[in-house]
Amino acid sequence: MRNLLYLLLSLIQEYLLECDVMLYNFFVYITTNKKKTTLYVGVTNSIKSRLTQHYFDSQNEKLTFAGKYNCHYLIYYEGYEQIKIAIDREKEIKKWRREKKERLMNSINPNWDFLNNEIV
Repeated sequence: MRNLLYLLLSLIQEYLLECDVMLYNFFVYITTNKKKTTLYVGVTNSIKSRLTQHYFDSQNEKLTFAGKYNCHYLIYYEGYEQIKIAIDREKEIKKWRREKKERLMNSINPNWDFLNNEIV
């Protein structure tokens, strides 16, 4: 019964993630490296494209922070309709200590599962 409940909750979460991506124009997101030791906070109008850019940079020139530290694993995001609000939120989160960012991420993604494949 517990496994069935977990499966149902996972399916609901996946559906809601897909709905979020379709409803919003801008996103604040947090990525990490494979060992989850480094966090990167960014803002974009296309998470999928931005993750591709971060991955490409990590495998090639390493010109950006995300590329240099291999932060192309999505672990958290929020959707917004207006870019100014998204940018303000990104700036707010970037000022936080790691512990506060972890509490934010844990509230939505307690296992820090990589969400890259859930983005449409």
